[in-house]
Amino acid sequence: MASTPERVLIAGASGDTGQEVLSVLRPTELTIRATTRSHATVDTLERLGADEVAVVDFFESADAVRAVEDCDIVLCTLGSPPGIRHTLGGKLVDRTGVINLVTAAVSADVSHFVLESAIGVGSSTAGMPIPGRLLLWGSLRAKRDAETSLRRSGLGYTVIRPGRLTNDPPSGEVLVGEGGDTVSGSISRADVARVMAVAPFTPEARNRTFEVVSRDGLRGSPKNLVAIDWEYERLGIEVEHGRVQS
Repeated sequence: MASTPERVLIAGASGDTGQEVLSVLRPTELTIRATTRSHATVDTLERLGADEVAVVDFFESADAVRAVEDCDIVLCTLGSPPGIRHTLGGKLVDRTGVINLVTAAVSADVSHFVLESAIGVGSSTAGMPIPGRLLLWGSLRAKRDAETSLRRSGLGYTVIRPGRLTNDPPSGEVLVGEGGDTVSGSISRADVARVMAVAPFTPEARNRTFEVVSRDGLRGSPKNLVAIDWEYERLGIEVEHGRVQS
């Protein structure tokens, strides 16, 4: 792995998806910097395999700069905890925190930024049922703004829009859509973590936005599926059911 960038930042590593990403990267030779907002979770992240843990508040731009310093890749799983702000909007880390991190990543000359967004954001609105869109109206708008900021930043990027997240084991069978109105359904956080981890090493994924669900979690008929040859072997990730594609 001589050509593999040395340091990866997992922003939001104390969350459920962030911990899955940490689990995927732990066996690799990469240096992993994990972020958390609470000192109480530092020991947990270190036990899970983080080489470095930064306690940061991404609402503070200076903290974002400190978090991304000397990092080659950013894997961003930042998201607001459940609450009324998901509906009403306002100051959400999904917008303000991610935008602060994008700005810091530009200054740090990061090579690739992977953003976990959601089906239901922007052009993928139709992929989320109406009750969900109403309940999450505020956070979906925040994630839309974060996506826009990343695309305009000049950074190499991949936006991953997963369907409803579950805690199931990785299925290894991920359906990938591109173009917004493509797929709908659910996917395990473990599958999302694998895709996010290998996206920076997959040339086909650069500067693209994907909607992803598991084959078992698919709802309705898929449209505009794409086959991506994810570079799992680059990180030593085994996929039980073969190549993850449409």
